[in-house]
Amino acid sequence: MPALLSHLAVIGLGANLGDASQTLQQAVQALQSNASTANWQVSPLYRTAPVGADEAQPDYINGVATFRTDLSPEALMLWLLETERHFGRDRSHDVARNSPRTLDLDLLLYDEITMDTPLLVLPHPRLHERAFVLRPLLDVLPACRAPGLGQLNQYLPQVADQAIERIN
Repeated sequence: MPALLSHLAVIGLGANLGDASQTLQQAVQALQSNASTANWQVSPLYRTAPVGADEAQPDYINGVATFRTDLSPEALMLWLLETERHFGRDRSHDVARNSPRTLDLDLLLYDEITMDTPLLVLPHPRLHERAFVLRPLLDVLPACRAPGLGQLNQYLPQVADQAIERIN
């Protein structure tokens, strides 16, 4: 009998090098093939200007996916990092926090868990400060709450000045 996929995970998807939209679609397909996940919901994609980074870099394509899993938060994060590597991301070349990348997968939320380890901080510490996270997240989970933050829709006015455009 398969394990019960009882944990809700929310991940952020992003890329701004190469064909970013195609990369995100392929990455989601690869992630969905893991038998330790089910019940995927993927947001529409958004084009967003770089935030807190070199403005000369290309715009990002961003989205959010939710799914059920039996992976622990740490195992899930390691799997996301391996998926990034598979799609050409080399974090050793990410000299700046918001440098251009082929694929960025962030674990945003995992159930109502809070944690702060060298590998993972939950909830993601800047999720409520980024339109490119909030808009697609609220598309798939309109009543989403985060530990320590409450209802996430309350933060939309604070990110209203961040450039974001739905592309599909």
